[in-house]
Amino acid sequence: MTMLIIGLILFVFLVVVHEFGHFIVAKLNRVEAEEFGIGFPPKIFGKVMGKGIFKGYYTINLLPLGGFVKLKGEHDRDQSKGAFGAATLKAKMQIIYAGVILNFVVALLLFTFTTWVGMPQMVENQFKVKSDYKITTNKMIVNYVGVGSPAEKVGIKPGSVLLSVNGQQVGSMQQLRDLTHKNAGKKVDITFIDSGKKQIVNTTLLTESEVRASLKTSYPKAYLGVSTTPYKLAKATWSAPLVAVGTTAQLTGLTIKGIGGALGNLAKSVVSVVTGKGRQAKQEVSSAGENVAGPVGIYFILRQGTNLGIEFILFVIAVISLTLALINALPIPALDGGRAFVILFFRSLKRPLDPKTEDLIHGSGFAFLMLLFITITIVDIKRFF
Repeated sequence: MTMLIIGLILFVFLVVVHEFGHFIVAKLNRVEAEEFGIGFPPKIFGKVMGKGIFKGYYTINLLPLGGFVKLKGEHDRDQSKGAFGAATLKAKMQIIYAGVILNFVVALLLFTFTTWVGMPQMVENQFKVKSDYKITTNKMIVNYVGVGSPAEKVGIKPGSVLLSVNGQQVGSMQQLRDLTHKNAGKKVDITFIDSGKKQIVNTTLLTESEVRASLKTSYPKAYLGVSTTPYKLAKATWSAPLVAVGTTAQLTGLTIKGIGGALGNLAKSVVSVVTGKGRQAKQEVSSAGENVAGPVGIYFILRQGTNLGIEFILFVIAVISLTLALINALPIPALDGGRAFVILFFRSLKRPLDPKTEDLIHGSGFAFLMLLFITITIVDIKRFF
């Protein structure tokens, strides 16, 4: 539970860091920040604090989903003193992208640290420097538990970490098969981690005849009744910063691919709705959320991560920080990249950006993002409940 709380706090911290980037860079460019909020309204507490560029009106709000910064005169045409609209184009771009840059920096720092203490090997051919690479941990994550199996009877669940059978460490699915086959029909001690707690339980494995008989049915069984996925931690020393950069680049490509797929499927679903293909639209909406996770999904990932240790939690937070940076850099209205794109687009046309037009563009973008958010949340609920 402690690590879950730490993970959720770090998740909120990432959004606060992002907004703090906007706040500080705005102040450096003499743009007034009217409020810096942790969480979203309604407001619980507010006070003017700090000195110099850190001075501002800080608030604590009821909904703990991140944070926000409210700048004076956020419309591009607002020319009042201290307004965002009155800043130079260069200053506006710096303010807009400050949060993105800070999230990238946080991701790099966390990847560097996790490389030193042990980075989870979660991606096929994950980046490494071979001369400075050492596997330090090899555990097995349970991804399936058979109904009525010996494992289910003693409380082993998907997400549990299987450590040993009768005191012998389990580092691969083959080792698990060998150990359970050797002890078929016998009582064995199983050591595993669940809800962050190490447990040792005693259970009787299925007999060889029971397993063989099940192979002739539609529901084959195993001696313990689980399937597992290997979980490895690898450490590095002098190459940690290089591994952090390489991992960031590798995950950036995978993240962009995942986001692109989600947005593409959502766009297809809209077209299907317009053309009257309701069933196809439903399938495409579902597909839009398969490769991404919202707050519900992040909560369950962090909760399961408590079984794997602080290294996994920090790795997930680093990935989320990288994802926040990439998503906000996209030229989608209402996001940072979208705001920058709209400003630059109207500059290229040499046309003024009317406040009503600006609100309409970003309002439409926000509605699109809310649709995607709802879609992802629905998929997460189906996935985890």
